[in-house]
Amino acid sequence: MSFAALLTQEQVERIHDASLEILEDVGLKVRYEPARQLFKQHGCIIEDERVKFPRAITEKYRRMVPPSFTFHGRDPKFDKTIPRDSPVIVTASSAPDIIDPITGVERRAESSDIARIAHLINELPGYDIFSISTLADDAPADQFTISRLYPSIKYCLKPIRVTTTDHKDTLAVMEMAYMVAGGKEAYMERPFLTHHYCPVVSPLTMDNLSTENVMYFASEGLPVYPTIVPNAGLTSPMSMAGTLAQGNAEFLSALVLMQMVKEGTPTIYATLGTVADMRSGAYTSGAIECGMLHMAFAQLARFYNVPCGGYIGLTNSKLNDAQAGYETGMSGIAGLLGGMDMFNIGGLIDALKTFDFAKAVMDDEAAQMMKRLKRGINFGEDDLAISLIKEIGPGGSYITAKHTIGRMKTEAVMTKIADRNARTIWEKKGSTDIHARAMMKAKEIMTSNPQPLISDELDETLRARFEGMVAGALTPIE
Repeated sequence: MSFAALLTQEQVERIHDASLEILEDVGLKVRYEPARQLFKQHGCIIEDERVKFPRAITEKYRRMVPPSFTFHGRDPKFDKTIPRDSPVIVTASSAPDIIDPITGVERRAESSDIARIAHLINELPGYDIFSISTLADDAPADQFTISRLYPSIKYCLKPIRVTTTDHKDTLAVMEMAYMVAGGKEAYMERPFLTHHYCPVVSPLTMDNLSTENVMYFASEGLPVYPTIVPNAGLTSPMSMAGTLAQGNAEFLSALVLMQMVKEGTPTIYATLGTVADMRSGAYTSGAIECGMLHMAFAQLARFYNVPCGGYIGLTNSKLNDAQAGYETGMSGIAGLLGGMDMFNIGGLIDALKTFDFAKAVMDDEAAQMMKRLKRGINFGEDDLAISLIKEIGPGGSYITAKHTIGRMKTEAVMTKIADRNARTIWEKKGSTDIHARAMMKAKEIMTSNPQPLISDELDETLRARFEGMVAGALTPIE
């Protein structure tokens, strides 16, 4: 598939050059002292907390990144490598709230919600990776992340993306992962967790905890990648070109850090660039400018020969409505046509604040359409069908041809949520809108094989080790 180019090659190279200038002349404030020492050891210039990157240093280390990144599942059939398997669809994550699937009222998300969502994502075919969709308001104070990870592992075999807080939290998560895998050695052969952080806080600042975690996972040889989140008008210039230059500099700084920790560490050029609505300062993750920035970042990623992705296909709508649909669709397709490999899309509304089950089901169908678009059009002789066209001739019908029957389930996406029936048939089926149909599908999945995907023995072992842990039980949606 050929990709749409929003930028010219000259503009891509100009952004690269501008980013090198920013890193060399402005640098970054690096709060984590071990990171500053690492930069110093490898030739960067240190001025108190400010780190400046000579061009030659940035150019040297940015060329060390491998051209691919692999997500591992507990079941190998769910492994995905980008860009080979792109588009890879990842759920958007870490929403504090959820639309209750029974009452329809927004409330704080809990660990039992994560169990439901994990099972849903495991069963929906359009999703490839489960990035834990919500927080868990019922988590014990010292079990913030394992309260999210435990129900995810119980109900999802696909690769899981997770973010931890401090290093103690990180070590607890890894201990649980090693126990599930049957030991550290077994886990290292199939690391089913992918770790994600935002070590660079715009503008041009490396924080403490995320930077420590990125360095730890890179040193361990475990999958980890950063996301860069410039917000034009608030944390980056109020111009897309300036935001691209600063955001690209921020990505390069994180890339250089990871390569200095361990050369050849895979990563993803992951972004969530936005342009603020300056009337209110609103975070506009559903805006078309978000899609445009991702198209441009995808071009920069190809310039560096690294896989790319980001939070795209999102919405600012408070409901799973028409606004949610067109915002998701427009930016999602922009990213796909622009050449993005990974899409954090699925289930979230209200600018990443709230999870909605029906939206997740609808986004699954959108994901299947995106994958069909990426697959493109086959141009084999049999696909051109010249001999068939001659055989059928003017006025004939293709409906019973073997050519039609053999392709009817593969040439087009057979939608199950989008309704294509005649109005009379739609009315006989209850005249339901797409949100209602999606909720019915979610409830159907909740009652279909909702069994834990870990053994009773392992479950007992985990619960004995992590005393007081959340129940992590899946209650079907009635």
